[in-house]
Amino acid sequence: MLGLLGALSPILDKVLGAFLPDPVKRQEVVLTILGQLQASDQAQMAVNAAEAGHASIFVAGWRPFIGWCCGSALAFQYVVAPLAVWISASAGHPLPAPPALDAVLWELMFGMLGMGALRSYEKIKGVAK
Repeated sequence: MLGLLGALSPILDKVLGAFLPDPVKRQEVVLTILGQLQASDQAQMAVNAAEAGHASIFVAGWRPFIGWCCGSALAFQYVVAPLAVWISASAGHPLPAPPALDAVLWELMFGMLGMGALRSYEKIKGVAK
């Protein structure tokens, strides 16, 4: 987040330049905004840590639950359903095709994989414990 805040500083300075011509006052406003963003980020990190450390699976387990739901949906859509349709057709009792989950499933899968990649990046950088 600190890298993002550093990149955001010149952008804020440029945008605020149209409203605040005084460079000292503009810099104060930029630092105030960046400080609020950093405080918000730290508060979210504290909430995440509290959730992850909770003993109840219903509090600490929502992320794994979403992962298992996505994995189950992928397995059903691309393994179980096609095999069931093929086996039933081969046995002479054709089944109707099950409803497709494609549109929403791909969005969910790419979102989950993206979050997984960010977690891997944290582990490589030594941020994760």
